[in-house]
Amino acid sequence: MIQSTAINADLEALSGAPKAQSSSILAIDIGGTYIKAGVIDEAGRLLSTWERLPTPNPATPDAVIAIIVTLTHSLPDYRKISIAFPGVVRDGCILTAPNLGNGEWQGFKFADEVRRFFGRDVRILNDAVVQALGVAQGHGLQCLLTLGTGMGFALMRDSMFLAQLELGRHFACDGFCYDAYIGHAAYLAVGPISWNERVERTVGAVRALVNFDRLYLGGGNARQIRFALPRDVTIIPMTAGITGGARLWHSDNDALFASSTP
Repeated sequence: MIQSTAINADLEALSGAPKAQSSSILAIDIGGTYIKAGVIDEAGRLLSTWERLPTPNPATPDAVIAIIVTLTHSLPDYRKISIAFPGVVRDGCILTAPNLGNGEWQGFKFADEVRRFFGRDVRILNDAVVQALGVAQGHGLQCLLTLGTGMGFALMRDSMFLAQLELGRHFACDGFCYDAYIGHAAYLAVGPISWNERVERTVGAVRALVNFDRLYLGGGNARQIRFALPRDVTIIPMTAGITGGARLWHSDNDALFASSTP
């Protein structure tokens, strides 16, 4: 569960210039529980407050866009938009949205619709990938798990995006996929002790699968972890997606947004 005091502490550390810049970016983080937005500079420093509202139910594309519009009312001007989305995204089009609870997202050209609505250029990637871009440093194989409504996963090499796998939809045990095994509903159902045991087993399973050099744990429920973490596993700030939202616009990631459509 997201802790507001922790969010405020993370945001304080990221606060930057007091007013919007010509290169400012509207960073949007769409989750199964909350939708968050803030204006940042190219380094990922906040130029505004970080606003959030509950994710609508049902979370249809129109309802989500309406929430984003509401969130931007109190924000300063911006020149472009970054979106972290909880599902598979390809060429700005949504392929899956498992934790938004409806099929209207499949095939929805989200980037085009947001571009039409806001009149700004848009870059959108999976939310775990955006967080990973925000925290991955140095060399080696690094991966990130997000612990929130479901479980997100991203794989990086030498701090660059390598692959986004829907590990959350993969079989865990007893008929549960990882989304159900360690997602927020599981935290509420089994309690913090059993949930922590499940997360610890999941870390071991990911280690066996990936043989990572570094594993990052993000998402609101990462702060509920109570077991001792190995030295190569790190809990990241809940605002990591802010920096990642800026990195979507760095030139070293331009190839991620070159259309693969023939």
